[in-house]
Amino acid sequence: MGNNPSRLKKGDNYPVESVSWNDAKIFISKLNALNSAKFRLPTEAEWEYAARSGGNLENYAGGNDVDRVAWYDGNSGNGTHAVGTKAPNGIGLYDMSGNVWEWCEDVYSGSAYSSHQRDNPVYATNEKSARVTRGGAWRGGQRFVRTTSRNDAAPGSGNFIVGFRHARSN
Repeated sequence: MGNNPSRLKKGDNYPVESVSWNDAKIFISKLNALNSAKFRLPTEAEWEYAARSGGNLENYAGGNDVDRVAWYDGNSGNGTHAVGTKAPNGIGLYDMSGNVWEWCEDVYSGSAYSSHQRDNPVYATNEKSARVTRGGAWRGGQRFVRTTSRNDAAPGSGNFIVGFRHARSN
């Protein structure tokens, strides 16, 4: 991309933060132009399924011991940490709880799970609607790093506690 937008520039193994949903979509578009593989942002339902180790009932991505799997305000020392320094979840994914919130494809709706399609309800309206973020961050309490915690942000906002994780489409 030519630059690192992170406010907390610490090194190559740290999550990139201060990235808007729009920035994430531009990055993925450029990545797709370079590869035969295709990437995208995960839907909210895909994100939660992956965070829960393939659909298990876990409080945090990787189990019920928050300090084993997540960076949050109780253990982060007020900043991000190198990716993969906490235990992975049951399907080998790191940092799905804590470190930085992660953008999802979906538009945010407070009633998404009660009023939309039950199986992977992708909810989209227009490009200006608030988007879903999941996973919590280093600057938030334990309740925000739970697998069920969800938040929203304007697609053009880039905050130093928000990054993204892309999913492979093929």
